[in-house]
Amino acid sequence: MKEDIIYKEMQASDFDAIIALGNFVHGDGYVDSSNIHTWYAKGLKNGVNSNYVAYDGDKLVGFRITYAAQQFSLDQWYSPDLWQTDISETAYFKCNTVDETYRGYGIGSRLLELSIKALQAQGAKAGVSHLWRPSPGNSAVKYFTKCGGQLVKDHPGKWNEDSKNGYNCTICGYDCHCVAAEMIIYFK
Repeated sequence: MKEDIIYKEMQASDFDAIIALGNFVHGDGYVDSSNIHTWYAKGLKNGVNSNYVAYDGDKLVGFRITYAAQQFSLDQWYSPDLWQTDISETAYFKCNTVDETYRGYGIGSRLLELSIKALQAQGAKAGVSHLWRPSPGNSAVKYFTKCGGQLVKDHPGKWNEDSKNGYNCTICGYDCHCVAAEMIIYFK
C-alpha cells in the first residue's frame, strides 16, 4: 500500500477533480456537475458520509461513491430476490475509481473498506454493486471478489441506455453492450 495517500470523506470541494478523473477513467459523460451532487447526497444518512476520496498531496488519485440503504431505486438490473439481506438494509456501491498510475497499491480496497465502515454506522448489512465485466483482465470483478464480493447475476447491456443518453463507453462508444456483474458484499 502506498503510505503517503490521504483518505478522507468526500466533500463538495472534491467534485471538479472527481468529474475529471471519473470521465478520464470511465469515459466522457460518466459524471458531470449535475449527477455528482445527486450521487454524493445519496451517500449521506444519519449524519454519516459513505463517500470517500484518496489524495496524493493535492492530486486526487481515487474516489468511492456509495449510496446509503433506502437511498437508491431498484430497476431491472437488480436481483433483490437473490440477496440474503432485505432491501432496506442493503446499500449500493456506485463507483470506485483509481487513477491508472496508482492502481495496485490497495487504494480501491481501502476506499471500499472506509465506505463499508460508514455504511455499517448508517445501519446497512450489505452492499450491492454492478461491476464492469470487460475491465482489463476482468480486474473489477477480481478486485470486488477479493474484497468479499459474491456474484449475484450477470446483466448484459446494463449501460446501454446511459450510452444512448451521452455516456461514451471506453469500449463500445455510444452504444454500450458491456456486461455488468451484479455482486454483493455482506458486512460482518
